[in-house]
Order: sequence, then structure tokens, then C-alpha cells
Amino acid sequence: MKRPVTTLFALVSVDGKISTGADDTFDVDSGYPRIAGLRKGLYQYYEIEQTTDLWSLNTGRTQSKLGVNEKAFTQKTGVNFVVLDNSHLTEHGVRYFCSLSREFVLVKQNTSHPDFKVKEDNLHIGVQETSQLSGTLNVLYQKYGCERITVQTGGTVNGMLLREKLLDYVDIVVAHVLIGGCNVPTLIDGVSLTSRTI
Repeated sequence: MKRPVTTLFALVSVDGKISTGADDTFDVDSGYPRIAGLRKGLYQYYEIEQTTDLWSLNTGRTQSKLGVNEKAFTQKTGVNFVVLDNSHLTEHGVRYFCSLSREFVLVKQNTSHPDFKVKEDNLHIGVQETSQLSGTLNVLYQKYGCERITVQTGGTVNGMLLREKLLDYVDIVVAHVLIGGCNVPTLIDGVSLTSRTI
């Protein structure tokens, strides 16, 4: 099965946390700028982010935390966005991505998602029938010509990609801070291993 080359790209704390707290009101993008020692160097992370692939894989949950459901529409970029979402993006959030993206692929399992109200030339809707992501990546490669994609999702989806052996590269920017907390999302979350397999 052919698929794009995938690169996991993330900003993490020294202890591997990808959020500043345990619920959706906490986020690195809003929390780190409030920490004086981190605020000064964040521009370096955002500069590196500008050099990533022209296809970007995200989740609706992460993008909802970043405020896409309220953000003003923007000018198109050269980036193609793929968002996995069942309930976090509103109709406005879908329209926001259409305004931002060269091509926007929304992948969902929820057949009553608000995207049905949106009609845009660059909106493509894919229905994912299983939780496995290999089929989604294959469709991106075969149907849309996606040869390389940067993954910027949460720990659960990162864990799924890892367990399906779908990650080719990992690019991590480490922020010099410890967050702590057993319920704070990490780079790789999901089901823990309970047996050894080779």
C-alpha cells in the first residue's frame, strides 16, 4: 500500500508533554507565551514550522483548541490541510480551513458533521470507516498526490500512527520547561503496551 512519507513534528516540554494542562482549556500555543523564559524563544519553533511539508495532518480537537472555530477567515496559503475530526470543528471552522488551504481534506467517521453545509471547490470529504489510519494515508497519496506530510496531531493519533508503523521521521523541538501531571497529554498517548511482541 502506497502512502506519503510522514514526519511527526511537535513542540514538547522536557518531560514530553504537548500541552500545559489536562483539559482542552490548556494548550502549548496559548500557555507557553505566558512563561517568560519560553516566550522569548518561541519564534524559533514557528520559524522551523514554516519549513515543514506542504501537506499538514491535524486533528479537529487540536485545531478547536487553537480557536479555528472563531478565527477570522484568512488568505490562502500554499499548504494543504488534512484534518481528522468527528465533532470539534464547527461549520465556521470548516470554512476557515477552506479559506486557508490550497486543498482541504476533512476525514471523519461522523456522517452528521457540519461540513455537509459547506460547498467550497477546495473542500474534500473523506469518510474513514475504521480507526486505522493507513487507509487514509493511502487515499491521500493515490487521490490527492500527497507524497510527504507533516503530522501535528495530539498524543492519541500520534500513538495510533506509531503503532501502525506509519511514522517515517520525528522532528521534535524541546522547550526548556517541565510540565508534569499524569493526565497531561504527551507526544505518544493511547493504549499502553501490556505484552511483549516481536
